[in-house]
Amino acid sequence: MTQTERDMSAPPYDLFPAFGGVGPFLCSSPHSGRYYPVTFKRASQLDGTMLRRSEDCYVDELFAHAPSYGVPLLKAVYPRAYVDLNRLETELDPLLIRDPLPSYATSESERVMAGLGTIARVVAVGVPIYSHPLSLDEVMARIAHIYRPYHQALNHLLTKAQTHFGWCALIDCHSMPSHIVRPTVDMPDKNWDADIVLGDRFGTSCDPRLTDQAEELLTGLGYKVVRNSPYAGGHCTRHYGAPANGRHALQIEINRALYMNEQSLEKTAGFSTLRKDMGHLIKGLSQLDLSTDQQLAAE
Repeated sequence: MTQTERDMSAPPYDLFPAFGGVGPFLCSSPHSGRYYPVTFKRASQLDGTMLRRSEDCYVDELFAHAPSYGVPLLKAVYPRAYVDLNRLETELDPLLIRDPLPSYATSESERVMAGLGTIARVVAVGVPIYSHPLSLDEVMARIAHIYRPYHQALNHLLTKAQTHFGWCALIDCHSMPSHIVRPTVDMPDKNWDADIVLGDRFGTSCDPRLTDQAEELLTGLGYKVVRNSPYAGGHCTRHYGAPANGRHALQIEINRALYMNEQSLEKTAGFSTLRKDMGHLIKGLSQLDLSTDQQLAAE
């Protein structure tokens, strides 16, 4: 077994199937992976806590009740700092990769320029991860062994649901820092004035009934909810959300201050309540019918 194979010996994802009947919904947690390969940690100039600054800590656990309501939960195993599943496969960083990039690379996207491409150059707080550049072979190995299998599984589950129900819906689960971690002139350092941000690409990635229902359920539980600001939805929401074709995608960003200490990364007393409430949210959403017939009847 080569060192690369040892690094990626863990499965690319974990799937928690729905209990009993499976509905048209799927939860995905692409940024909560916490298996850090030994050689990755050695290649990094950061300590373990700093490496985890990009991680959506415990988000998969917050949505652990989803399978009880007929909603499978797909979660990342590897961390976002190792390979980011919420990016285009082609978002390759020329400042990180020492070899010439393939012609199809999307190296001038805003995310790549910020160091947050498919293989991140920095953690979310803007601190460089590596002490040396990476080879293209290493980068492509991560994409082949982790990125592609995750998205193949995600697409398979959505396609299976859509084939059975005529439509499907992805709930893309994330967390956000309680304040801006990389201030700019346009976005100075401040706390977010929201508990939860719902991202539907400004109404283009899902039927509005899905966003409306999510907001109603969450506000009913006492959370302050905003839409699309500062997070309107990333690659997964954009790529899998095609409501005209019966595919819906809604991104949920949860303020980390609700459930964890952002410095120590430990859970706080709010975690249990939030997990219960996310179960309530998924239960409520799972009762929606977004089929074309229902849409026509509503109109």
